[in-house]
Amino acid sequence: MNTESLRIGAIGAGGFGLFALQQFLQAPGVRLVAIAGTHREAALAMARRFGVNDVGEVDALLANPEVDLVYIATPPFLHYPQARAALEAGKHVICEKPLALTVAQADELLALAKTRDLLCIANLMQRYNPLFDAALALIESRALGECLHGWFENYASDEGLGAEHWFWDREKSGGIFIEHGVHFFDLFEGWLGGGEVVAAQRVLRPGSGIEEQVQCTVRYVSGALVNFHHGFTQPSRLDRQEFRLLFEHGELTLEEWVPVRARIRAAVNEEQTRTLMELFPDSRLDVLKTYGGRDRAARGRFKDLDLSQQIELHHALGDDKMRRYCELLRALFDDQLAWLRDRTHVRKVTERNGRDSLAMAAAATRLAEASR
Repeated sequence: MNTESLRIGAIGAGGFGLFALQQFLQAPGVRLVAIAGTHREAALAMARRFGVNDVGEVDALLANPEVDLVYIATPPFLHYPQARAALEAGKHVICEKPLALTVAQADELLALAKTRDLLCIANLMQRYNPLFDAALALIESRALGECLHGWFENYASDEGLGAEHWFWDREKSGGIFIEHGVHFFDLFEGWLGGGEVVAAQRVLRPGSGIEEQVQCTVRYVSGALVNFHHGFTQPSRLDRQEFRLLFEHGELTLEEWVPVRARIRAAVNEEQTRTLMELFPDSRLDVLKTYGGRDRAARGRFKDLDLSQQIELHHALGDDKMRRYCELLRALFDDQLAWLRDRTHVRKVTERNGRDSLAMAAAATRLAEASR
């Protein structure tokens, strides 16, 4: 690969593929040279958008010597065979999540990529969010004590997912944990380290038997338990998501599945307040109660605490989730491009993210299927 330029071939020319490519192609020296996909209107629209002459076949794209990197935006059951074929053809790979449907498939892809010194990542762009870094810094600072518990609640819309959509077909999607949950397993692992799924359940939609809700509990190395819930049951206008982290004397809440807002409720002293304002700059700080003299003394978990005030801190990056999504896609691509040009570059997301998040999702799926 020419280190000054990168030529992309896209497999899966649909609406999301177009959205992501418009972000990737803003990187200097990067251009789209080939598209493979069905000849439906979305694919033809992508070809018109980028000035590509035709929408071809996958085999022809992989045999094209002008293609350096293959971007895969097809349904999940196609990810493994298409990524493997791309790697065997000597192409780097960026694949939409999940990387594969099984851990064995993912391990095979990673081994092949390593042998050939090729990129092979899943698009887990959430770690590039400034709020990911702020939450991690809050955990590591111990400004609110130890992180004890967490929740992720995803009340998602199924309004655009008709009964025949591949999303509901476990053979094609892998199920909700694998198709959708990998994003959030990866985020919490970034915050809390490795974990183990200790319980999981699922709910089947009456009358159809499709899996519409799943939930699981993960125990992390610190001992913290985190509950994950995903339900695809809502009209689109009620689609909503929330992350929460409970600490010894406070709580952090992040809103939206691509977080754009944070709220902290806590009892803190002066030094801890300063730390919070440094970690979440330009926030609004509301002081709800103040404590002085003997009232500053408090206890929790058999620990003595010195607390001067009860606060709410509100931090917003802006309410435009799609703008933030664009920024995260550009950041992920720039990070991978830097590694392609310099193997000493340390990436925020590597091949292991796609593999390890899939392993967590697969474990949750197995436990949910075994539950009654």
